[in-house]
Amino acid sequence: MKDKVLDILKQYNRALSFEEIDSALNIKTVEDTEELIKALRELEEDVEIYHSNKDKYMLFESSNLRKGIMRTNKKGFGFVDISNQEEDIFVSMDNMNGAIDGDTVLVEITSNKPDGRVEGRIVRVVKRDLSTVVGEIYFKRDRGYLIPDDNKLKMHIEIPKGKNKGAVDGHKVIVKITSQVSNNKFKGEVIRILGHKNDIGVDILSVVCKYDIKDTFDEETIKELDDIKEEVTEEDKVGRKDLTNEVIFTIDGDDTKDIDDAISVEKLENGHYQLGVHIADVSYYVKEGSALDKEAMERGTSVYLVDRVIPMLPHKLSNGICSLNPDVERLAISCVMEIDDHGKTVNYEIFPSVIRSRIQMTYKKVNSILEKGIVPDGYEPYVETLKLMQELSGIIRKAKVERGSLDFDVDEAKIIVDENCHPTNIVLRERGTGEKLIEDFMIQANECVATHIFYMDLPFIYRIHEYPKEEKIRDYLSFLQTLGYTVTGNVKDTSPKTMQKLIGFLKDKPGFQILSSLLLRNMQKAIYLPQNLGHYGLASKCYTHFTSPIRRYPDTTVHRLLRTYLFNHDMSSDTIKHWEEKLIYVADNSSLKERESVECEREVEDMKMAEYMEDHIGEEYDGIISGVTNFGMFIQLDNLIEGLAHVNDLDDYYIYDEVSQTLTGERNKIRYRLGDKVKVRVKSASKDEKTIDFEIIKKL
Repeated sequence: MKDKVLDILKQYNRALSFEEIDSALNIKTVEDTEELIKALRELEEDVEIYHSNKDKYMLFESSNLRKGIMRTNKKGFGFVDISNQEEDIFVSMDNMNGAIDGDTVLVEITSNKPDGRVEGRIVRVVKRDLSTVVGEIYFKRDRGYLIPDDNKLKMHIEIPKGKNKGAVDGHKVIVKITSQVSNNKFKGEVIRILGHKNDIGVDILSVVCKYDIKDTFDEETIKELDDIKEEVTEEDKVGRKDLTNEVIFTIDGDDTKDIDDAISVEKLENGHYQLGVHIADVSYYVKEGSALDKEAMERGTSVYLVDRVIPMLPHKLSNGICSLNPDVERLAISCVMEIDDHGKTVNYEIFPSVIRSRIQMTYKKVNSILEKGIVPDGYEPYVETLKLMQELSGIIRKAKVERGSLDFDVDEAKIIVDENCHPTNIVLRERGTGEKLIEDFMIQANECVATHIFYMDLPFIYRIHEYPKEEKIRDYLSFLQTLGYTVTGNVKDTSPKTMQKLIGFLKDKPGFQILSSLLLRNMQKAIYLPQNLGHYGLASKCYTHFTSPIRRYPDTTVHRLLRTYLFNHDMSSDTIKHWEEKLIYVADNSSLKERESVECEREVEDMKMAEYMEDHIGEEYDGIISGVTNFGMFIQLDNLIEGLAHVNDLDDYYIYDEVSQTLTGERNKIRYRLGDKVKVRVKSASKDEKTIDFEIIKKL
């Protein structure tokens, strides 16, 4: 019956009343009517159809509703995180309809704002997942009580006697919810003690556990490591091209231990360049279906935090036999490309190899050579090779720019901590010549691999980034007009070339970093998909992730597919069917895990930034207005620390204009808008709340 209902709704392609569905199905008996009622109820519960206030039914995909995860703010509002390419939807406190953080909800889109923000209201909570909660335990009359770390969870949780696992006051714990006593009252039991709240690193571990990110490996996974040798054997080399005599090296950050990629370059007699990108052959060691593979697939990605890395693979692999460490033989998959002087790959070869990296270079020292002409000790033999790489990188980058590749030039913060994990400084992360060089080479290899498999018409996993929605860009351009900027051209043209020109137009405008971040927010999210839809941001027709298999599961999967199709020549119908089915899950799960890891990383950064500012109460800084709301302004400092200047702390009664995103003083007529420079004083900061409050001293 459910399939028949769906067929009718698809056939009519509009909202139908119960009577219309009944008539279309030619229902004649009481039993059939009852079956129809049951089918409609179940389809509604499964969010396949929507029952409107006008008592009509329609396909959910045809409605003005979206399904997503509620992410709330402690101030009461929130955002619904829509999977895949959809934008997050802002929900005001008045429109939450009882939803709490982590709920799966149905949200109705109510409006699109000039700054690209989409607003909505919660229609229904579909699912509430509160299986575990992280927080601080305290005791009263032999009973434990949990203060959730997430202050957005308005929950009263009691831990009965004998269910506390030996925890004491001040311990951070994970509590499993065992029962619901009333609306917001629950009972639970401690399933893990993370440590005392003042122990070094427990603050970050608590955030990690909140996102249900596994920080340890199970026994079965660890046991499999016993069968993996710590050195490359002669047996491992069979069928591989020996590149150990080639000049190959790595370039990474100062503290990198999991080295995925190595590079080589030479100038050919025809004037072209031969670029070798050699990637750790993780899939050789991590066999499909093994405990190691299942664990890596579940994790999806490594998570990089302020003082630690939570690896996708155990350290024996990620820092050991898989890492392309210097002066040792390592297994790799090499993509060797012939590139002409226009940056086009005119020939290539993809093959399994054995390499020996000559030196583990750092970005800092490579930049010293290429930007300052200062050669550090040990780098002398490689200066000419690095200069040739710089030359090729320039050619590749020029070609990318000419086709429309976008560079939003968004800065990133680097948080420096001491041995106690206390933040001592926050600076901008460097992105010099060496960083750009590696980025260019990796993109070239990723495109090469993706294009090769695409034209073989075989199941594959792509990194896709779809075109922005026309209305989002139109709203953004309208918002720029409220700031006094007029952008000419066809508003319906959302091609990468057009966006590139827009970024160029904004480059020299005040608050470019804020304006470019807003534009980026109006773009779709890059995700993984088994279909090739192109990569808008790179202006690439065909793209994948091949170059980081130690830290990203999609890359490991790409390696496995290369081995299956190209090296083992297995393109049987059973193999194709297997991958067609499996890649759907791998893509969805990898996209989800990527989002969760980014959220975890951001929350840790927010916490450490607030902790840093706790040491700087009363100090003054120059900043820029990064957001304007009816309750105040968000101010971003030069090092990307962001805080709120609440409207109640301003020197006048300020009127908020939603269209122009401005606050204007009723008496003094001072007008604050996005991108304005201001001087602020740190009023307060809270590591626990992850908040920073500023007060405006003056407009600059």
